[in-house]
Amino acid sequence: MVLASLVIVLAGIKIASPLVVPFILSVFIAVICSPLINALGRYRIPKGLAIILVIMLVFGLILSLAGLVGQSVNDFSAQLPQYKEQLKNEFEWLVNTLAQYNIFLDKAQIMAMFDPAKMIDVATNMLTGFGGVMANLFLIIVTVVFMLFEGPSIGNKIHLAMDDPDMKMAQIDRFLASINSYLAIKTLVSLATGVLVTLMLWLLDIDYFLLWGVVAFMLNYIPNIGSIIAAVPAVLLALITQSPVTAALVGGGYMLINMVMGNMIEPRFMGRGLGLSALVVFLSLIFWGWLLGSVGMLLSVPLTMVVKIALEESEEGRWIATLLGSDAESINKPS
Repeated sequence: MVLASLVIVLAGIKIASPLVVPFILSVFIAVICSPLINALGRYRIPKGLAIILVIMLVFGLILSLAGLVGQSVNDFSAQLPQYKEQLKNEFEWLVNTLAQYNIFLDKAQIMAMFDPAKMIDVATNMLTGFGGVMANLFLIIVTVVFMLFEGPSIGNKIHLAMDDPDMKMAQIDRFLASINSYLAIKTLVSLATGVLVTLMLWLLDIDYFLLWGVVAFMLNYIPNIGSIIAAVPAVLLALITQSPVTAALVGGGYMLINMVMGNMIEPRFMGRGLGLSALVVFLSLIFWGWLLGSVGMLLSVPLTMVVKIALEESEEGRWIATLLGSDAESINKPS
């Protein structure tokens, strides 16, 4: 009965994805904006004015970024057929070079199984799909405003809904605090990653460096896999427009940035207890992408983290959280 009910719920979510996806984005933006509003509140700025200031900042950033990146996407899309043809020629040159060393490959079969040009499409399609959802920007912003006004009372409502009027269930508070902390830290780390990638590509004179910086920011929410997908288009573009040396520098720069941000900076602030196994990351990418489209792929790990954190705070579900985690020690023990 539980599995059958789960299938029905997932089918309903998939059918209602045009409504569900903007709502999830609204929650995501509201959680990110909450620390800024709290910071303004510490300076005795009225809550209403703080929300207006933060929303204006977010709205301005989104419009500015959309204007800059939108032009880059259009220009890149126009040049994409030419880039794909150049990439195909580079691949054929590699196959011919290997043949000189008695390493023979069937070019047609290899291209059918492994088309490097499709790797570029993965990142650009994600960005295009996300931009399509952001076409409902007004609806998303209005929803975010209402969520920010209702934010402080959400914890109390959850306590009452769970029949805990005296606020004795600390698991609920830990759950909400963990989600807020995870999304805030992950967003800051992703933003820093995007800025560093943009600067690196600008210094190396790679075309559409701002576009690839935005892609790096968005795909950084997907650990391990996301950084690889984000690096592939820039590396291939450097290969076909400049030289193999520049492509190697771009690839090395991506590795260095993700190593520092992912293995040093992020764990220092994130702490233990929030890791997901590499298999779970990959499967969550497929599952949420199937369920919610491009936005589901971009937010696959945050959504899975919400599920994992909720399971950790439940005695019945902690064993599932253990399976989702990177190791058994990463699971928070009940206090």
